[in-house]
Amino acid sequence: MSGFLPINRKEMLGRGWQDVDFICVTGDSYVDHPSFGAAIISRVLENEGYRVAVLSQPDWKGTDDFTQFGKPRLGFMVTSGNIDSMVAHYTAAKRLRHDDAYTAGGKAGKRPDRAVIVYSNIIKEIYPDTPVIIGGLEASLRRFAHYDYWDDAVRPSILIDSKADLLTYGMGEKQTAEIAKRLDSGESISQMRDILGTCYLCPTTETPYTGVECPSYDNVVTNKKEYAKSCRIEQDEQDHIRGRLIKQKHGKMMLVQNPPMPPLTQKELDKVYALPYMRAYHPSYESLGGVPGIREVEFSITHNRGCFGACNFCSIAFHQGRYITSRSKKSIVAEAKKLTQMPNFKGYIHDIGGPTANFRQPSCEFQLEHGLCKGKKCLAPKPCPNLIADHSEYLDILREVRELDGVKKVFIRSGIRYDYLLQDKDDTFFRELVENHVSGQLKVAPEHCSAAVLDKMGKPHIETYIEFSKRYFQYTGEVNKEQYLVPYLMSSHPGSTLDDAIELALFLKKNHIRPEQVQDFYPTPGTISTCMFYTELDPYTMEPVYVAKTEHDKALQRALLQYYNPKNQALVEEALKKAKRFDLIGFDNKCLVRPTADSKRIQQSRASGKRNNNRNNKNGNYKKGRRK
Repeated sequence: MSGFLPINRKEMLGRGWQDVDFICVTGDSYVDHPSFGAAIISRVLENEGYRVAVLSQPDWKGTDDFTQFGKPRLGFMVTSGNIDSMVAHYTAAKRLRHDDAYTAGGKAGKRPDRAVIVYSNIIKEIYPDTPVIIGGLEASLRRFAHYDYWDDAVRPSILIDSKADLLTYGMGEKQTAEIAKRLDSGESISQMRDILGTCYLCPTTETPYTGVECPSYDNVVTNKKEYAKSCRIEQDEQDHIRGRLIKQKHGKMMLVQNPPMPPLTQKELDKVYALPYMRAYHPSYESLGGVPGIREVEFSITHNRGCFGACNFCSIAFHQGRYITSRSKKSIVAEAKKLTQMPNFKGYIHDIGGPTANFRQPSCEFQLEHGLCKGKKCLAPKPCPNLIADHSEYLDILREVRELDGVKKVFIRSGIRYDYLLQDKDDTFFRELVENHVSGQLKVAPEHCSAAVLDKMGKPHIETYIEFSKRYFQYTGEVNKEQYLVPYLMSSHPGSTLDDAIELALFLKKNHIRPEQVQDFYPTPGTISTCMFYTELDPYTMEPVYVAKTEHDKALQRALLQYYNPKNQALVEEALKKAKRFDLIGFDNKCLVRPTADSKRIQQSRASGKRNNNRNNKNGNYKKGRRK
């Protein structure tokens, strides 16, 4: 137990400490593993020489948990945990979840809604003069005025509601170390207005002259076009090379986002992942059944950060950034060796991946000096001509790890960008992926088949997936294996009409794909797709975008993707009738559903009417002929 950071007063005293320098407050159960942001930040602070305690899932209905360590010497670091607390609590249909993978025993309800705001406000009431720094995904994605799906309203920056002193956005290691160093030197947190990768509030009279200004909070609340403009500015400036300072007025206060912090270098990244993580949940959770969230990552290795794929519905580009950084081969192999020495290791490394598994270097040389292109994507709708697709280094790492003593198999379970893979003229990686790194099925994310919808998603067109699928099964056959592709699909994304959903259903039928699960689009804070959902505008073109917003409209699209399920019969039939696609209701192989009794009557009536019309037309033509 001594390897874990203290999670209560008893463990703090057990280390011989009477107080601590920092208290890291998290909405997750304490898992000391580098896949958990709170674990990384707490270990980074420890490595800088500070005494750190972890306050995990404190009882927010009282103050005892928040005061048990006493007042920290330097400050509180607050996060909701690995995911937004509202996403942790509610489904895309806004229904309360029954479990929580980041809580011991999988038990739901151990963190409050809007955890960062709740925790930070409590701390400020108890210790008003103690610095509170908020970070992690919830804070990072809500740093500007943002549409909140659960309120169905635009909320101000989370800095306003939380009353925190400073916000770190992005991955946060460098910012955290800089803040800690300056607090330790005696500098007031109110003076820390120059740290990259942070946001702060100041009176409008103290607004910096540099940078670019977004439409104000008042404007984005009352005008959806202004919201869309704001979204584009926020997205376009998230580049550590060319990104500018951004300002957004909130009443008499100005929210200021400093330019992004440069990502960690390879040497710095290696150092972070070499910190002394216990790679397990705290032993106090054992009697509760452990923390389910560790199961997928316990024997996984993160080798990269960032994603230049930058899908519009994904938060990675806004949080981690589009620039790719990666760990060295030496660092990855060293971590793999650690896994083989763990007592419950069975010989299987579940993943060597990251946000996108097969990215190892920036997408092109241009961005090294100029940053990533503003308003453009590297892969969609077609790959950029400047794209450099090379899997040789990644393949070299996989080969060495799978040859380690004790390793039976190395799988790749995080996302493979198949469009990027196809750009590599050398198919060696593709072939070895199929032969050595697929655990029976490979999950990829075409998401849809309609070109119009895929353009709104920022994804490649379906022809790319079809080509990948052909080659995947070709290579699978050549090594005499029975392996499958599992496509991730999304219903009701902004831009997806009922006709688009029907097109997708027909595509699935034609290709004999029967998805077991379908994900409704979930409007999470900070993404371009969420902006489209709220404003019904594309922020890059200002053109109108169709959005299925009612629960019933979403249900119709979702049901079409599983048209074969008898439970969806009524919804599929309703959707087809609404779209006037009666040709897809029937007994023919091209049809999606068989008709119910009511449908049969309608079809018979339509057929009868059609016959009568034909007879009338024939009579009319005959008479016209005679008149001629």
